[in-house]
Amino acid sequence: MSTITENKEILRGGQFLVKTTQPEDIFTLEDLNEEQKMMRDSTKEFVDRELWAHWERFEKKDYAFTEETMRKAGELGLLSVAIPEAYGGMGMGFVSTMLVCDYISGATGSFSTAFGAHTGIGTMPITLYGNEEQKNKYVPKLASGEWFGAYCLTEPGAGSDANSGKTKAVLSEDGKHYLISGQKMWISNAGFCKLFIVFARIEDDKNITGFIVENDPSNGISLGDEEHKLGIHSSSTRQVFFNETKVPVENMLSERGNGFKIAMNALNIGRIKLAAACLEAQRRVVGEAVKYATERKQFKTPIIDFGAIKWKIAQMATNAYAGESASYRAAKNIEDRIALRLEAGNSHQEAELKGVEEYAIECSILKVAVSEDVQETTDEGIQIFGGMGFSADAPMESAWRDARIARIYEGTNEINRMLAVGMLVKKAMRGHVDLLGPATAVGEELMGIPSFETPDYSVLFSEENEMIAKLKKAFLMIAGSAVQKFGTELEQHQQILMSASDILIEVYMAESTILRAEKNAKRFGEETQEVQIAMARLYLYNAVDIVIRKGKEAIVSFTEGDEQRLMLMGLKRFTKYTNIPNVASLRELIADKIAAEKGYTFD
Repeated sequence: MSTITENKEILRGGQFLVKTTQPEDIFTLEDLNEEQKMMRDSTKEFVDRELWAHWERFEKKDYAFTEETMRKAGELGLLSVAIPEAYGGMGMGFVSTMLVCDYISGATGSFSTAFGAHTGIGTMPITLYGNEEQKNKYVPKLASGEWFGAYCLTEPGAGSDANSGKTKAVLSEDGKHYLISGQKMWISNAGFCKLFIVFARIEDDKNITGFIVENDPSNGISLGDEEHKLGIHSSSTRQVFFNETKVPVENMLSERGNGFKIAMNALNIGRIKLAAACLEAQRRVVGEAVKYATERKQFKTPIIDFGAIKWKIAQMATNAYAGESASYRAAKNIEDRIALRLEAGNSHQEAELKGVEEYAIECSILKVAVSEDVQETTDEGIQIFGGMGFSADAPMESAWRDARIARIYEGTNEINRMLAVGMLVKKAMRGHVDLLGPATAVGEELMGIPSFETPDYSVLFSEENEMIAKLKKAFLMIAGSAVQKFGTELEQHQQILMSASDILIEVYMAESTILRAEKNAKRFGEETQEVQIAMARLYLYNAVDIVIRKGKEAIVSFTEGDEQRLMLMGLKRFTKYTNIPNVASLRELIADKIAAEKGYTFD
């Protein structure tokens, strides 16, 4: 039996920046097997029947309906996809768990939040950090939907600085319980959950500790009123107060002081799952926008025929395609890394934890990119609907409001931008990603004379792949110089980090999109992939524009004189097209295909 590594090279997290990935080495939605396709289709059927058909109920703060539909999802097994069979789950791979999270999340942010909070941060900490007794006691109930879970980390004074929480856990005199006291806020599923994952500090420990706490109001647990929120109206969100809540010592999750690590690893999983949860929302918004634009006439013409509307439809579809491409590329990398660790003899817990942790950079990239794309898509959806889009009677208004929270969940996008670059630098310092060698080579290239030969771009994506390589050089030039200048103090220069991160994000997203389109063109024929090729080229064109702007911002922020002139010249060299694509034609081609198909059909 051949191992995974014999079939393809699996890059470590962050290595995409310094190594070339071949199209055949990435996973795309077109690679789904029959079982996965059946799961996707049954999930979509559930959403259409139980959620999309009743989306207005989710706008009326019908918390009972959210709980009811969650129970139905549990009966269908949709809450147990990621849970090992030993604990009542389906034990499916990481790609399949992404797939369900993707397609179950597009109808309403209220259900998406309840689903994500329960299956992710409400259940996974026990699955991945719990001992056998804890897993056998709690996970089957969570897998079936008999119980729902919630995650109590955030406090009034502890948001992005998660380890600064004030909630205390004091050991009882008989040593049998911890007495937990404190206040948690913004707790999703608090109104109907049976179990909390609670983080508290024991004595003056440096790090917080995790606990499994059953929701028993007679045990010093009380809830605040439901929060009034901009969106996700039927997602139960409350404050939770603990007043000397007795928790058996055997309900400590993992080890004392390990809570911060649990929280951070739960967020890594949550970030890539959140990206997945934004994809189907984009597809559905595109479909609704196309339907409306086809029916709506102005000046005796369907507005779908107007160039300004085509511009929007093409951009919306292209961003959805890019998000799919990058999200499933990373998901399969994680799945393969988990399989490698299992082959090496790791336990399921260790394999899954380390597999996701390896790609923490990509998880942060995806969280930022896709959450911002879904916001742009819903905003343009409102614009296409015009005045009707602003009405609560049409689904665009609620989609826009629901999308807004995605940029705050799982660490704000600002935090994730800085984390992506910071984690990359740390990986380089540990020797996991060689940044020094490539960065040095870029510096030497800048000092040399550029080639003036006319390249041969006759092969599909030859120029685009060269452009991706050049964008990587632009990042290495800027990040390398910044690290050299500021060293360990780089994290204090947040504006530079933010600009560098935007370049890193566009490199990964654009490369993933090109790789998917190239893989499909090779196996299905270029003539059948004309629109996918167009979307890949359009996304790259937009990415280059962002790199030019963000690169310049970074360079002028920490350089001057000859160094600045040299780096600006390098940025120009690394973002120069030989053949600039006709983006108007690309958008026309994409929009016409979307209109003909009456929606997004590339998944």
